[in-house]
Amino acid sequence: MHKHGGDIYTHKNVIDFSANINMLGTPDAIKKAAAQALEVSDKYPDTECRQLRKELSIRENLPEEYILCGNGAADLIFSLVVALRPKKALLPVPSFYEYQQALEIFEECDITYEYLKEENGFELMEDMPDKITDEYDILFLCNPNNPTGKKIPHELLLRIMEKCRECGVLLVLDECFLDMTENPGKNTLKEFVASNRHLFILKAFTKIYAMAGIRLGYGYCSDEKLLKRMKAVTQPWSVSVIAQQAGLAALQENESTQKFLETLQEEKEFLLKELDNLKITYFGHAANYIFLKAHENLYEECLNEGIMIRDCSNYEGLRKGYYRIAVRTRPENIKLIETLKKCI
Repeated sequence: MHKHGGDIYTHKNVIDFSANINMLGTPDAIKKAAAQALEVSDKYPDTECRQLRKELSIRENLPEEYILCGNGAADLIFSLVVALRPKKALLPVPSFYEYQQALEIFEECDITYEYLKEENGFELMEDMPDKITDEYDILFLCNPNNPTGKKIPHELLLRIMEKCRECGVLLVLDECFLDMTENPGKNTLKEFVASNRHLFILKAFTKIYAMAGIRLGYGYCSDEKLLKRMKAVTQPWSVSVIAQQAGLAALQENESTQKFLETLQEEKEFLLKELDNLKITYFGHAANYIFLKAHENLYEECLNEGIMIRDCSNYEGLRKGYYRIAVRTRPENIKLIETLKKCI
């Protein structure tokens, strides 16, 4: 099984810098809504997530029928691939492993990897649209990318989207971290969903609302036949009563979200300055994590000090020596820097 960040069950009593979660924790209103949902835990959840989709429709300014909820974004990635059954896929790497894992369900699916190179700062290159042809069925992109933390320039993203439309390739755009970046409204492709059935956008409550254990994600697409097939291949009660009620509460969390974003900016600036002082090479940091390069034993050495960072060596296109660190609270970030000083 592929190892992810956040494995506090194997490694106990550590400060977890491996999972990119809101460092302030789950807002109290979400916890309260989840607890209250237990009062109706003897009832089946709404398989259509009607109330949640209605509120998401208002938030995203999209028709309810374009929105599909799932047991985290990963659930939707798998149901999408099973519904589409692509024969050939294009996948820039390193990126979120679930894209690759879902595609590998079908042995007949041929995956072409587009390797993001260190000499280019792990940037998606300007010639990416030229790589897209009608031989492909699907292209996965993550913006900003995980683990590299790089945001795709908007003009390049628009050209990629248009080339996918011309070639009949489904562009699956993962925007799960986009709301943590500067000017997310200017970088989303949401406005094109209604007019482009070859665009599927993924979102999640996991990171920004610290709901990783509750499992709630959603996607939107104007290809209603595809959405219907996705529903057909997904078990009917994938989104629990608790998740639906927690999601509704999360959509009201404007004040706590703003506090998180302000804290994120302050703490990220602190960490970047300290990494500069330590002369540690880092790359992208558009969201709430920083992608860096150091010696090959840094993960183990940090773990011995009670700090768990993300060893990125199991990502396609990476090797030992690449790491991802989440931005956490000031006391935790100070502890991380103190540990890095010992280990570097």
